[in-house]
Amino acid sequence: MAKAPYKFLDPKAMAKLGKLSLVARGVVEGYMTGLHRSPYKGFSVEFAEHRAYAPGDPLKHIDWRSFARTERLHVKQFEDETNLRCYVLLDASASMAYRSEPAAGNVFKAKAPHLPKLEYACYLAASMAYLMIHQQDPAGLVVFDKAIRKYIAPRASPEHLRVLMEALEQVKAGEKTGMAGPFHELAETIKKRALIVILSDLYDEETEVLRALRHFRHRKHEVLLFHLLDPAEVDFPFTRLSEFKDLETGERVQVDPRFVRDEYLKQLEAYCAKFKKACAESGADYCRINTSVPYDEALGRYLALRART
Repeated sequence: MAKAPYKFLDPKAMAKLGKLSLVARGVVEGYMTGLHRSPYKGFSVEFAEHRAYAPGDPLKHIDWRSFARTERLHVKQFEDETNLRCYVLLDASASMAYRSEPAAGNVFKAKAPHLPKLEYACYLAASMAYLMIHQQDPAGLVVFDKAIRKYIAPRASPEHLRVLMEALEQVKAGEKTGMAGPFHELAETIKKRALIVILSDLYDEETEVLRALRHFRHRKHEVLLFHLLDPAEVDFPFTRLSEFKDLETGERVQVDPRFVRDEYLKQLEAYCAKFKKACAESGADYCRINTSVPYDEALGRYLALRART
């Protein structure tokens, strides 16, 4: 069997997800081709790129010069034709490198081998980009930790998908999390309404993160927040005296899990509940994902639920 061309783009997973679509819930800035409502009609004066001709496209927008060269019909796509621009914000901070391992003296046994949070997030990012470009909507990528490490503006061409896949294969865990700065910067620089997809474990100062999320909503962007947690972070299954290390600060602490487990789980649930509540109040989506669940299954569940609500 031929090897998939890109690490994070699994043809089998895409075949399953390809039947789903990501439809904008609000009014987006662009030209309406069927999936999204738009406040604009027609094309702008600024040419952006070509896309394949689809039945129903006005003949006046066909690039006949391109047809003479390639014998294929392409339509000139202008900047304001865009249905829905998507920015995938990928947290590449040090804590995202975590993956739990079975350890002597602990009861944790994963149901199946699972990925580090960052690798899992890369698969989700690739899937989201594929879905957007598959439905002819531009997708971009922003990699951040405490600052923006990589920025790739949204485009909708198949060639752009290659650019995104190659960028994801180069992502490595970086420094300490600092989401507020990059988020506020993006909220100010992304001028047109967009879909903001955030992939993160949310290990940051909650008040600042929530304020930054509200900034996106204030700028009329639609926000999808995927909160990624390792199964050991969700269940805290340790049973014997253990040393825990903070991947971002290097701080180490010895803890007997039997005495802190209940309080840990209580605080984790409260922390997640705050984000879920804040997102609901602002009109954003919050989706908590356990990385022991296959990424295509988790994303498929979310998209199916979103389509019904």
